[in-house]
Amino acid sequence: MENIFEKKGADTFIERINKLNQDSSPEWGKMDVGQMLAHCNVAFDMAYTDKYPKAGGLKKFLLKLFVKNAVVGPKAYPKNGRTAPEFIISGQRDFNQEKQIILDYINKTNNLGASHFEGKENINFGALSSSEWNTMFSKHLDHHLTQFGV
Repeated sequence: MENIFEKKGADTFIERINKLNQDSSPEWGKMDVGQMLAHCNVAFDMAYTDKYPKAGGLKKFLLKLFVKNAVVGPKAYPKNGRTAPEFIISGQRDFNQEKQIILDYINKTNNLGASHFEGKENINFGALSSSEWNTMFSKHLDHHLTQFGV
């Protein structure tokens, strides 16, 4: 798995994203390429903005118990797997705008580095290690870039 906190890993994701175009089609799934990029941006939005409410109480407990390991663990996501409601993208998205957002997020994440993410709070899972943050970002990006053949 690529390490988004290392320049080589970030550059690899950027190169793969730059191979996409407005006409790129998925090998599986329902999202078009603009929707996919917007979907991937949600994980970064959750790390950098207050757009989404923090899970609390029972919901947080259940997410940590049943979902966390699937998100931050090493096992790849299955094709056509279920996603959280916050990650469902409906309607058309501007490919170029979403592409620029994801590229900016990758660069920001790389520039901040692993130390910024060590122990950083995740809105659904609580404090994560930098390794868990890397796995979450990298595994998700890899899954969807593979979905679009890049």
